[in-house]
Amino acid sequence: MKKKRLLMRSIILILLIGALGYTLYSNFIVSKEKVKVGSEAPDFILTDLEGKQHQLSDYKGKGVFLNFWGTWCEPCEREMPYMDNQYEYYKTQGVEVLAVNIAESNVAVQSFVDKHDLSFPVVLDKDRQVLNAYGVGPLPTTFLINPEGEVVHITSGSLTERMVRDFMDQIKP
Repeated sequence: MKKKRLLMRSIILILLIGALGYTLYSNFIVSKEKVKVGSEAPDFILTDLEGKQHQLSDYKGKGVFLNFWGTWCEPCEREMPYMDNQYEYYKTQGVEVLAVNIAESNVAVQSFVDKHDLSFPVVLDKDRQVLNAYGVGPLPTTFLINPEGEVVHITSGSLTERMVRDFMDQIKP
């Protein structure tokens, strides 16, 4: 009986060590960044709060300010008004903002959008497929995509209004 228990405990220990090793390998050895500056932005289709679908490739010919965010993220909340202010100015110049919310309820996102009176499209990445396709780590993360669909800059962390303006100016057609 003791030999069976020892064997079972040994097997469980080996499985746990294997799981820990895989976790460490996938988080620290394998590069999380899947999209790099100079690469083509992966296409996706996401739905906004009104049920309208937005496909990234539909914005070809325009600069796209692609921002990944969450309602719980304080830096995200700070930069949203800056993004909205600059969107009002740059949308007539061919720059679009797509704010990709990560895996939150429609109610939470709608409440956030209403609170900040956001005018740009807010799309929902419920299953994190787009987040994973872009290799996004910390939120907020922003990808600047030029009119040809190429990623020209990636930045993580909170943006100032000046940074948002400079970035939008950089990607306008």
